Amino acid sequence: MRRLLVLLAAAALALPAGAVRLKEVAAVQGVRANALVGYGLVVGLDGTGDQTTQTPFTTQSMSAMLQQMGVTLPAGASMQLKNVAAVMVTAQLPAFAQPGQAIDINVSSIGNAKSLRGGTLIATPLKGADGNVYALAQGNLIVGGAGASANGSKVQINHLSAGRIPMGATVERTVPTPLLEGDGVQLGLQADDFATARAVADVINRAKGAGTAVALDGRSVRVRAPAAPGERIAFLADIENLTVEMAKPAARVVLNARTGSVVMNDAVTLGSCAVAHGNLSVTISTTPQVSQPNAFGQGSTVESAKSDIAITQQGGALVQLPAGTKLADVVKALNSLGATPMDLLAILQAMKSAGALNAEIEVI
Repeated sequence: MRRLLVLLAAAALALPAGAVRLKEVAAVQGVRANALVGYGLVVGLDGTGDQTTQTPFTTQSMSAMLQQMGVTLPAGASMQLKNVAAVMVTAQLPAFAQPGQAIDINVSSIGNAKSLRGGTLIATPLKGADGNVYALAQGNLIVGGAGASANGSKVQINHLSAGRIPMGATVERTVPTPLLEGDGVQLGLQADDFATARAVADVINRAKGAGTAVALDGRSVRVRAPAAPGERIAFLADIENLTVEMAKPAARVVLNARTGSVVMNDAVTLGSCAVAHGNLSVTISTTPQVSQPNAFGQGSTVESAKSDIAITQQGGALVQLPAGTKLADVVKALNSLGATPMDLLAILQAMKSAGALNAEIEVI
């Protein structure tokens, strides 16, 4: 278990020291994707749709759709739908997406449908935060799971209540971006770091001339750019491929309390300290017992339960950890404790409080 100590700092925490392209550390502010959401119906299910008695909104939605198509239901009619499910449809509208282009969508059940496998999403408008419709979704779902049930037994692989439709929505409206407005653009850094902001501004000034870029703070760099659309696009294409020499990131340890994952970057160092760690476990076992009366007695059979409680505490020897100035030394010292990743969550926080861990701890 102790080998589950995850060391993926380059991907999860910050960029490593070295040379990277500018496009990997910064992006033009205002050029971003926009979230879209819509409510729709999935039809054609094989009896695995919503139970209409428990999800009345599915019946209401079906009635409203039929009325739009010219079908009027008798007053008081009760529909027993088994092949229809109410779903939420979500998508990301990329920057610069134009009407007619297709984007991927995700479909998730909001009722009690057993499975969306084999279903077809009916035309669903996708709206942005401003309430306007930006895309129209429709198509056949791809569900990466399977399941079967009979006589109260059930077998299921993966998730059946959500699916995906590649290129399942058509863009109907574009979102304007401030890319061509003003006399320049503003770059937003992925991490709040003054050294990175200065390095980005310096590399742009060396390539495009002094005064072209200036760092506004630890996350923003202002860049003067040509006014003509074609020249500005070419200018941005040039600077996004410039090489930036990255400074060493701040030492940080990220703890995931749900999964027990521990992630640290290369800047983490360890001071000399001593650690003792022991486990405490409580075990409760219950055994049913039956008390019966004598053969000619008039009593009744009584069932009772006998519970045994045991507390076990494992002793932990005091382990001295030497100071480590490299990530490999820190990993070797932590592995010498023989603790599980869940135990390391508590040990690292205690080491930080004692001043032996030279890093910032973030719990996610």
